[in-house]
Amino acid sequence: MFSVIHAMHSLYDFIERRPRAAFLAFAALHLIVWSALPAALYPNLPLDLIEALIYGREWQLGYDKLPPLPWWLIEIAYRLIGHDFAYYALAQAAVIVAFALIWITARPLLGPVGAFVALLIVDGLHYLHYTAAKFNHDVIQLPLWALAGYSFRSALREGRLLSWALLGLSLGAALWAKYFVVVLALPLALFLLLDRDARKALWTPGPYLALIVALVVAAPHLWWLIANDFLPFAYASARASPSRGILDHLQRPLEFAAGQFFFLLPALAIAMPLIWRRQESRTPAGDAFDRRIVTLLAFGPFATVIALSALTGRATVALWGYPLWLFLGLWIVLEFRRATEQKRFAQVASIWATVFAAFVLVFVANYTVLPHFDQRYRASLFPGDRLAAETSGRFRAATGRPLAYVISEMWNGGNIGHYAPERPRVLIDGEPRRAPWIDLADLKARGAAVVWTNGDLRTMPPQLQRAAPNAQVQPPFKLKFHWIPRELEVGWAILPPQPAAPR
Repeated sequence: MFSVIHAMHSLYDFIERRPRAAFLAFAALHLIVWSALPAALYPNLPLDLIEALIYGREWQLGYDKLPPLPWWLIEIAYRLIGHDFAYYALAQAAVIVAFALIWITARPLLGPVGAFVALLIVDGLHYLHYTAAKFNHDVIQLPLWALAGYSFRSALREGRLLSWALLGLSLGAALWAKYFVVVLALPLALFLLLDRDARKALWTPGPYLALIVALVVAAPHLWWLIANDFLPFAYASARASPSRGILDHLQRPLEFAAGQFFFLLPALAIAMPLIWRRQESRTPAGDAFDRRIVTLLAFGPFATVIALSALTGRATVALWGYPLWLFLGLWIVLEFRRATEQKRFAQVASIWATVFAAFVLVFVANYTVLPHFDQRYRASLFPGDRLAAETSGRFRAATGRPLAYVISEMWNGGNIGHYAPERPRVLIDGEPRRAPWIDLADLKARGAAVVWTNGDLRTMPPQLQRAAPNAQVQPPFKLKFHWIPRELEVGWAILPPQPAAPR
């Protein structure tokens, strides 16, 4: 016990003396652990990454589901590195950038130890490690929202045009990440209008520069949305199902709040030494304006989600919480200044280490031990590489040609598209409207494999049959999942190449 206390006191002194080195050590630990774990324990890429590898290679300004930014980044990682580890490292790089922005926001307000504690608190959120391995639109929001928070506070306190431009850049880029940015932009705008000190900025060029930069950055995607009748909004609407009655206007926001509170429990446990015994005298850090800004960043977007859900009665999605709590640790330390006390710091750091280790152990158990006992489907154990090898090999053997196209739903087709050596393109669900970049004449000329894993494996599903009416159904085959005694049964067909007749 003495050695642990001594280590924590040494860490406290190290942070005070060398804050930059302390942050880099924390970031390196986070990056290494949470990049290595999924790389070691995921024999198959998860759905979000498979989906990204289907969409990203097409370099479209927009897609039928979501904005393109994370999918472009995955494709860049594929082209630069070409190994699945790169996608997990990319996810953690996004998290580390968010940490860095929280750190530089907190340093002037809290000093190095207080800023470090703010990071330890938010690191209790599973959004930043356990589930962040599946790099997607939620993960890429983290650095962009953190940049918005940093630049918003900096712009209001220092008035520099650069800070306002960075705010516009972060909000414009966040639209390319996810339309959820509206619940960040709305409270920021309201704060500018309603706060007595923030309102002074409206008489300067800063906010208007931010608006112009945001619109310029977002303009290509906004143009695409208008030209395509706001196509992705149908997907977004389906994710948030409409109100079924007056009760939903109360129940659904409460459900979201309860879910977020549950996810916050590890972070709140880390912060407990700071907030326990509130009867002790305390002096909040920062001035009143800083505290209002940080309170807005910590709770404004969450309050906006609750208000919109209560107003519309629409359902919410628990994982919308990804970027909502980035500044919660800063708010807690700002309100409960005890983080700078060595005893309190030692308690916080000890609880953080326990929480960090617990998440690691649960992650390892979930992908190595539990699959042998429970029946829960895990996409990471799917035999995607084997499915790709079998489909590609059988198509080449039957036609004498490389596999250029797959007609299938997202998951099966995406696995073949990623793991097959030819990296075939995917006609998603056999629907040209879902993959308008596919040249159907080229697909017909080069042929395709049609793949499905549900229903009658000797009869093509109607949706796929409409896309490939001349496909020849082949005998089904079976594949073993990775690590567990489970089999995948595969139905497939060959759409023979039909080269265009010479003119």
